Amino acid sequence: MISMAERTAVLVVAAFLLTRVKAFRSTLHRQATLKEKALMVAIFSGISIMGTYMGVPYQDAIANSRVIGTVVAGLLAGPWVGLGTGLIAGAHRYSLGGFTDLACAVSTIVEGILAGLIFRWRRHREMTWSIGLGVGFVAEWIQMGIILLLARPWEQALELVKAISVPMSVVNSLGIAVFMIIIDLVKNEEDRIGALQAQRTLRVADKTLSFLREGLTPGSADKLAREIMRTTRVAAVAITDRERILAHVGKGSTHHVPGQEISTKATREVLSNKVMKLASNKAEIGCNEPHCQLRSAILVPLMLKHEAVGVLKLYQDRNSKLSAVDLELVRGLGTLISTQLELAALEQQARLLADAEIKALQAQINPHFLFNALNTIVSFIRFRPEKARELLLHLGEYFRRNLHHSGEFVTLEEELEHVEAYLAIERARFDEKLQVEYVIEPGARKCLIPSLLLQPLVENAVKHGLLPKREGGLVTIQARMNGAGTLELTVEDNGVGFSGDPFLPHLAHAEEKRRMSGIGLGNVRARIQTIYGSPYGIAIKTEAGRGTTCTITLPAGVKTYVKSISR
Repeated sequence: MISMAERTAVLVVAAFLLTRVKAFRSTLHRQATLKEKALMVAIFSGISIMGTYMGVPYQDAIANSRVIGTVVAGLLAGPWVGLGTGLIAGAHRYSLGGFTDLACAVSTIVEGILAGLIFRWRRHREMTWSIGLGVGFVAEWIQMGIILLLARPWEQALELVKAISVPMSVVNSLGIAVFMIIIDLVKNEEDRIGALQAQRTLRVADKTLSFLREGLTPGSADKLAREIMRTTRVAAVAITDRERILAHVGKGSTHHVPGQEISTKATREVLSNKVMKLASNKAEIGCNEPHCQLRSAILVPLMLKHEAVGVLKLYQDRNSKLSAVDLELVRGLGTLISTQLELAALEQQARLLADAEIKALQAQINPHFLFNALNTIVSFIRFRPEKARELLLHLGEYFRRNLHHSGEFVTLEEELEHVEAYLAIERARFDEKLQVEYVIEPGARKCLIPSLLLQPLVENAVKHGLLPKREGGLVTIQARMNGAGTLELTVEDNGVGFSGDPFLPHLAHAEEKRRMSGIGLGNVRARIQTIYGSPYGIAIKTEAGRGTTCTITLPAGVKTYVKSISR
């Protein structure tokens, strides 16, 4: 028993070394490919054969630890790996001869199958050391029974079983249990590394997500690199774009200077191949500075639309080595930063689209309004010059606000002044046909809203609601704060109304299509959804011959947030 225990200890050390193999770790998570399973059969067959050679000869037989490799193979990787290991190890034992050669070969195959069936039985549960201990003990006694069944002469087989059954069943079952404990420690180590990596990544994410809102720039890269440097235990952090160093913090900053062209071979390789690279020495980093202190690095590409737009690099010097935690951390940070760059690009596109829609809205409003306003002013110049002067001031104020506030956020009071400048000219054109009423709560005037939000609705009410009526009508503009923390803006007219959905591209009548298919209403709704999301937006109630009511609902408590977006 003592001799077998010594030899089994060697196998346990081999098992520990085995846990460093990538294919072995994949098998632990039951994700091994067919190729990796074939490699596992070869590895465990080698352990089983080693257990045979390290056995203790006794009466033309061998008291051995072959069962450890076979049983562990089946418990970890399933019946096919257990069977393959058993066939190879059993064939090897048969080739050595002896009166128990056939019995030992058959029992080795049976042990692999038995362990594989236990794997199937506990497919969705952890394989504990106690399971390994029990399976190993049962497997050894099955082997003893097969020896008694197949080995001849029977008396010699019986004498052998009496001598080796207890040592082999005790030592080998304990060896299997220790093997399973080592595997459990490996899993716990991976979980700990994953938890630590996730914790660090989330800590960095919490502090850096806002840095990349404007994309990958020298300023955002410097802030990001400094935060990563504070959170991790590395010698230096660097970020590049495709051509230049954007930021370098830590050791090596004397010659890795932001603004310089990329000089390291490893960085260019990552940009070209779009895959993570581990540079384990100075030569692999490819720095040409002879006194550079950086000795190893992990480089991960920063992706945007499937293209590498930069590289994140974590360096260590000669005093430290890059750990598995560092490897997982930089992998997670690379994915996080790439995702944030994608979001920043989408946000930029949305902002450009919104600006383009505003410009298109202005292009639609300004020429028609300017032509009509100038005609109106010309008609007043000779007989009512003071009125013409007043209208010119209103027109100047209208265009000044229209140009100055393009795409920005303004107070409701400023937006109402803009609307009033427009209405003053329209009232001069249509005289008594156009009446306007304001119902504005005092507290609502200071709320910030997107510019050009009310003007398109008021213009629709005037042009398409009231003017088609011979007698004209009334436009009512209301603003109130309700109890749900929202600002409610209403533009109501008692004009001709319409039928159908104003947002549908195909309306029932050509006249309705003409007056409602412009960019105005669609732009207002799209901008509200882009900035605030659900449940905010615009609701329209209308009835032919009875008028139209447009109600905009906005959050009333986001003044600071809106300002930050506008910048």
